[in-house]
Amino acid sequence: MLDPTRQEEKKPLRIGYPNFQKNFDESMKKIRAVITGVQGWVPDYVLTNQELETMVDTNDEWITSRTGIKERRILKGENQGTSVIATEAVKGLLEKTNTRPEEIDLIICATVTPDMFFPSTANLVAANVGATNSYGFDISAACSGFLYALTLGSQFIETGMHKKVIVIGADKMSSIVNYEDRTTCIIFGDGGGAVLLEPTSEEVGIMDSMLHSDGKGADYLHMRGGGSLHPASLETIANKEHYIYQEGATVFKFAVTNMADVSAKIMAKNNLKGEDVAWLVPHQANKRIIDATANRMGIGPEKVMLNIEKYGNTTAGTLPLCLWDYESKLKKGDNLILAAFGGGFTWGAIYLKWGYDSN
Repeated sequence: MLDPTRQEEKKPLRIGYPNFQKNFDESMKKIRAVITGVQGWVPDYVLTNQELETMVDTNDEWITSRTGIKERRILKGENQGTSVIATEAVKGLLEKTNTRPEEIDLIICATVTPDMFFPSTANLVAANVGATNSYGFDISAACSGFLYALTLGSQFIETGMHKKVIVIGADKMSSIVNYEDRTTCIIFGDGGGAVLLEPTSEEVGIMDSMLHSDGKGADYLHMRGGGSLHPASLETIANKEHYIYQEGATVFKFAVTNMADVSAKIMAKNNLKGEDVAWLVPHQANKRIIDATANRMGIGPEKVMLNIEKYGNTTAGTLPLCLWDYESKLKKGDNLILAAFGGGFTWGAIYLKWGYDSN
């Protein structure tokens, strides 16, 4: 006979199968895109300030004091385009991360110096490395290109659409530099790098991003010739319209303001103070711009990734090259702010937590 005073112990309701709750909890965790490997590549040829002195009216002291650049790498030889840089970086990345090329779902290449207008450099790289199950495309956002590509690549991971995405930033800037123009030829070099993005449910990876553009800046930093507005012709070649044009003072002013502002804003949005940031990963265009950004963020020079002295400005390649150079110093959970400013104008910042211990 049942005892009416006795209350049966209530047990939690089990639905379906024993691991339902565990699997449900796991499925509810936010999926982030995390960098699981980085690899850079630069050509062997070193163009020093001293060699530039023999080419244009400049000198080492003038270049170093205004830009912080001592040398830059140049990709020489026939049939050597940006795809060479990108391919070498991706090959090294696949080897380092023990990833088979057939596992790659998507390749995004940020560049303003593609081998050709089409096919995309990303597609050429896929063929070169044997990524036969991937598709790919290029992004053109000048020096901010890697930020744009990394943000886009992370969304393919976060939505669950892809498991392995390679993001490349690479440029052969020597192909569009006028070595008779001392205002631009001292700045740019060739090089680039690539990262592998994969999903994680840990509190690491791409945490936030802020991207901006303003087409009014086109007047101050551009390459006039070669597009549909001014197709290649004897006139565009004679007028040297297939080279970079930069109004240095104006670009400097916009870069200092916008790169510093967006870095400070993404920190404020995520409640980060200077002491919370392990590293600033800045676009390597000019040391004075980098210093201004670090000062605005409230961080010291010991937290700033800097390799401009040996590579110069490799446009979309600067940020992955910094990560590659400093990889051994990075620790899992480190807060990094990536920031850039480029032609167009384009600018932005990414807040990411580093995903692995490199040592």
